Amino acid sequence: MFLWLQENFQSDFEPLRIFRFVSFRTIGALMTAMLITMLLYPIFIRLLQSKQIGEEIRTDGPESHQAKKGTPTMGGVLVIVTVFLCVLLWGNLGNDFLLYTTVLFLGFGAIGFADDMAKLRGTDGKHGLSGKVRLLLEFIFTFAVIWAFVYNVPDGIERDTNLYLPFVSGKTFKFELVPMFYCFVSSFIIVGTANAVNLTDGLDGLAIGPIIVSAATFLLLAYLTSLTLSTKTYGSFDISGYLLMPKIEGVQELAIFAAAIIGAGIGFLWYNTFPASIFMGDVGALALGASLGTLAVFTKNELLSAIIHGIFLVEALSVIAQTTSYKLTGRRVFRMAPIHHHFELKGWAEPKIIVRFWIISIMLALFALASIKIR
Repeated sequence: MFLWLQENFQSDFEPLRIFRFVSFRTIGALMTAMLITMLLYPIFIRLLQSKQIGEEIRTDGPESHQAKKGTPTMGGVLVIVTVFLCVLLWGNLGNDFLLYTTVLFLGFGAIGFADDMAKLRGTDGKHGLSGKVRLLLEFIFTFAVIWAFVYNVPDGIERDTNLYLPFVSGKTFKFELVPMFYCFVSSFIIVGTANAVNLTDGLDGLAIGPIIVSAATFLLLAYLTSLTLSTKTYGSFDISGYLLMPKIEGVQELAIFAAAIIGAGIGFLWYNTFPASIFMGDVGALALGASLGTLAVFTKNELLSAIIHGIFLVEALSVIAQTTSYKLTGRRVFRMAPIHHHFELKGWAEPKIIVRFWIISIMLALFALASIKIR
């Protein structure tokens, strides 16, 4: 909306030109999202309590979690509404990258909402959409959106369907994929990230911390990937070319989306920190996870995201290893999966696990950003 005001009324009111700059709109989105969530979560929590929308704790989980029973859940609804509102206010609504990311964000939020509502009808936190049905819905929806993104483009524009190796030049080392196969790979990354984030969301503040860190990392990557500076000495200076990154025109608008996630995430964390006053629910975890996966795909950091999302990846692999080992040998690799429950059963205090996972997430993000200069 603000960009539209600038485009249509700058001639009448010169200060509106500030809305041309992605950097200003990015800061605006972050501050708006944080302010909205900080102010509205107390009201939202009371609303959920009045509707008796509380968390049902799985009976096969750690015994200490039974004390959390009844804590308001589906707090991700406010995160989704806030991020969407910030996109409308601060984003360029004609930008394909922002449009398709928002569609995936809202679609996964809808699937998560349906799953949460199904769980609330249960009695032990296990009931919900069938895992296979949910994954199928997620993959079909994601593939349809990515297919539209790749093939539904204006004349003269060609989507980049390459996979770029981290730590080396993006101009030299890359995997050239046919568009259809690229749609499958991208869909796998987005769906996988969404469900990995959902698995991580098991302790107070555990998931939202790495989500904020990942969003901040992609904010920088999105901004750098399309940044060109104008200097008096050297003329136009292509930052992405200097850093040997693939240049993607228009992807800088995703910095606004990432900033909205950061702001809304900080506001949510204020009330989700241990001991949590509200839980995110599948509605928030799937939507935020899918958006992080989409940011990785659209900024051409699909492979680098394995490092950026390292915490989520380890959580998902711990579940896969546990399930596979038990089915094949009847033995468990961990005391309980996902792996954060393993550390709980070893006697680690919940805040210790959370903060240490946050620290690891920050270290992985810095390592991923270091790859820009290394290449």
